[in-house]
Amino acid sequence: MADKHTILLIGESNVGKTHYGAQFLKRLMVKECALKLSGAPTNLEAFNQALSCLTEGLSTDHTPVSTYVESIWPISDEAGRRAELVWPDYGGEQIRNLVMQRQIPSAWHERVIEATDWVLLIRLHSLRSEDDLFSRPLQSFAAAEPEGEIAAYELSDQARAVELLQILLYLAQFHLDQPLRTPRLTILLSCWDELETTELPVDILASRLSMLWSFISSNWVSPNVIGLSALERSLSRTDADQDYAIRGPEEFGYVVLPDGTKSSDITLPIQRLMMDGI
Repeated sequence: MADKHTILLIGESNVGKTHYGAQFLKRLMVKECALKLSGAPTNLEAFNQALSCLTEGLSTDHTPVSTYVESIWPISDEAGRRAELVWPDYGGEQIRNLVMQRQIPSAWHERVIEATDWVLLIRLHSLRSEDDLFSRPLQSFAAAEPEGEIAAYELSDQARAVELLQILLYLAQFHLDQPLRTPRLTILLSCWDELETTELPVDILASRLSMLWSFISSNWVSPNVIGLSALERSLSRTDADQDYAIRGPEEFGYVVLPDGTKSSDITLPIQRLMMDGI
């Protein structure tokens, strides 16, 4: 394991990357978390803007599709472990296009290759449940179509997530002849409060996205699955939540760790990646 980790956060649109980043930054600012800044972070504009909205009890806008700005945060924990948290601020549609077009933007190359740890954000509540060629027998589609006609089927959301991981592994030149120890992988199930469940994060991922979990558990030695509610409640872009504004955004948000423990320290998923042998 490398002495210094480079942790890359990845997620499609509408999974809450920017809100998580803003809340993460707020925790670092008030110093009520397992991590601290060990140097000056770069390019905080998007997160400061989101934090400004949260301070007023409002949600922030989505990142434009064409945007790609890297925000790099040097962090450390109480044991002296250090990492660079690479927080790309990008339109999540870039991830979808990466999979569908099989073209990797140059901005992604270096970061994927250098990263020792990956954090993939998935919002279960917003995923489609339609069947695709991976989840139903081929003959069932043929039976549903008029003779002589062939319909076009696109990948399901979970099939696209598998394809994304395969593309990233190919780009970083990792081979799947044996389970991977590097890059370490954490799945963050974002907007956890929407699910209204008491299940363990890994159990709900395995039940709802069985193909994705089968791929992950077969190809990584010790993947982490953690529930994340960065905001703890739904916020509007126009109608301010007065309770949120009065108490401050740092009073909201939590994670559900793999063993079901709930913690208000939303930096713990990153700190766990910095620890060896967890």
